[in-house]
Amino acid sequence: MKETVKSTVLLLLILCSLIQSYFLIYRLPGNNPVVKSESDYVKTDNMGAEMKAEELVYPAEMIMHMGNGKHTIFYPGSTFYKLINSRLQGRLFAGFQRYDTSGMNWNTIRKQNEGIELRFGAGVPVAMLQKVMQISNDLMLQEETINRILIYNVKSEDKVRAFFFSSRGGAVYEAKNADLTVQDVRQHVGFGKEWTPSYTLMDSGYYVPDTKIGAFEVTLKTGVFTTDQMQKSLFADPSITRNIREKDGSEIYTDIKRSLQFKQNQNWINYTDPAASGGTDNNIGKNALSAVEFVNQHGGWDNAAGSSYRMEVTSEAEFSGDSKRRQDLVTFQQYYKSLPILDLDTFHYGVLRLDMHQGMVTSYERSLIYTRSMDMSKTVKRQLPGGKELAALVNKAAKDRTVSWLYPAYQPFLTGEELQLQPVWVLVFSSGEKQILQQGF
Repeated sequence: MKETVKSTVLLLLILCSLIQSYFLIYRLPGNNPVVKSESDYVKTDNMGAEMKAEELVYPAEMIMHMGNGKHTIFYPGSTFYKLINSRLQGRLFAGFQRYDTSGMNWNTIRKQNEGIELRFGAGVPVAMLQKVMQISNDLMLQEETINRILIYNVKSEDKVRAFFFSSRGGAVYEAKNADLTVQDVRQHVGFGKEWTPSYTLMDSGYYVPDTKIGAFEVTLKTGVFTTDQMQKSLFADPSITRNIREKDGSEIYTDIKRSLQFKQNQNWINYTDPAASGGTDNNIGKNALSAVEFVNQHGGWDNAAGSSYRMEVTSEAEFSGDSKRRQDLVTFQQYYKSLPILDLDTFHYGVLRLDMHQGMVTSYERSLIYTRSMDMSKTVKRQLPGGKELAALVNKAAKDRTVSWLYPAYQPFLTGEELQLQPVWVLVFSSGEKQILQQGF
């Protein structure tokens, strides 16, 4: 009996000791721990939503070739765009063969034959396209990026041809085994015949609508991520960073290895990690996936209603002394509804940019501005010029330069806590330079 009482008392003493230890480690009131774990610094304040890679891969525009020189264009979000895109995603493309692009007159093919053309801007790695399309694994495509896919019915023949254009130029890959029939292509093209306006293909490869096109001017409420939020998101331990103020008014936070620059009055950041390096594998597809994961973990995406992002990837060689290495630039173009938002020298917004090497981020740029999904937006219907009026404006702006692309986009303006998106035409020249064609109405 005495042994039982002693055991009970001993157990109570142990419990009391544990309770005292708990209160020594944790403060009251509020139960805030004195000792913090590393994860406390990594946690963000639900800045933005996470996205899957496949949500970021889609064509910038879908061109319908109806034969006899007639064309029309579907932009992201439209009913026919979504319908045709979903159907093409279910088709298999295999048995690839490489050709030189100079071997065929592509403008003649576009004008004479019924077909569908998907345009991906600067380009998307094949590995990313395989996440949304059934493209067979082929060694010659492993490190390729594709900027266009052209599928068409050969005139006067019961035959479909499908070509994937390399964004590096010079090469095109034909899928000899494409799971599409002539009737499939004809049915998709039929949607374009019911759509207005029609477009005219110009000699250098861009399209001009035959009439004016409607677009909405939009005003959205905004918020701004704080310096503290971005530090917590990008540094494992913000408490060890030090602040440096530049002569131009910008501020830099650094933990010796990495730096985070806040550009004065621009609501724009540039995060750099020059020492970042992974293994020996510098696969372009893996770099693109790593970029998506990095954004998911360090700030996320603007998930307000109507907002989305589209991926583009370009590669460039970097020289350091006598050595050369490849750097992949991954850009996520922000959209509102069906149109992209421009990033301007006077107002940086509308894109996220990441320099990638061996699966690691060496540079990350983004805006601190986000749109508030709970606030109502204001929209006003506008008309962008078309036909001869637009063609004349293009010729005047281009002068002696070659135009490779003409597309509608949103030019952003920030006024207080409101973001105004004004529809404009954008010219892209063969050099890659962009120019806003139409400002105002």
